[in-house]
Amino acid sequence: MLRLCGLVLVTLLLTTAGAVLLLRWLDPPLSAYMAETTLSAWHAHDSTYQFRHHWVDLRQISPNLPLAVVAAEDQKFPEHWGFDVEAIEKAYSMNGHTHRVHGASTISQQVAKNLFLWSGRSYLRKGLEAYFTVLIEAFWPKRRILEMYLNIAEFGYGTYGAEAAATRYFHKPAAQLTRSDAALLAAVLPNPQHLLVAAPSHYIEQRRAWILDQMQSVGGEDMLAEIDAYPNRRR
Repeated sequence: MLRLCGLVLVTLLLTTAGAVLLLRWLDPPLSAYMAETTLSAWHAHDSTYQFRHHWVDLRQISPNLPLAVVAAEDQKFPEHWGFDVEAIEKAYSMNGHTHRVHGASTISQQVAKNLFLWSGRSYLRKGLEAYFTVLIEAFWPKRRILEMYLNIAEFGYGTYGAEAAATRYFHKPAAQLTRSDAALLAAVLPNPQHLLVAAPSHYIEQRRAWILDQMQSVGGEDMLAEIDAYPNRRR
């Protein structure tokens, strides 16, 4: 029995590691989160749900958008290896003193969660998220992580990825997104089903202004070049 369990464990490790490695070059048609929400909408007979997704390479996305999401979601993205220890410690401390849950997920962790796992909170899912995050950071360059994130992130109910969001909300391709457009898309990422791009609240407008300010300090449009040049980062 122990030998069988060991064989199953090794098989799972090799299978998941192989899948992550292949996705360094292969573009997935959809993510686990896309599949989950789409199936949930179909099961609920939700006529308002419309699946929108179109994969585009990173070079077909305006550099304003990766800059905006790094400024909004994970300013240490160029330098960390999947986890922001300082942010985790801060969130843990804040969660101990309030009923509101504060997250500390990096862009790499969000890719791991949305691409491979289910929604919800549990120790099992967090453990698997950490495992896939380690694999992603080990096998993918930072540019690929950003490319994946920008193609599978939810920017509204049923709207996944930069191209679908740009087409739906701004009626233009992702390559033409302005700094203001990009900051608005990044502003809804914490909760894109309630924070609406099409009808931005006062909070969203304030958050967009903050992101635009942060985009200046993160490094401007040369942020991708800075990622490539960062010590010990893989191309």
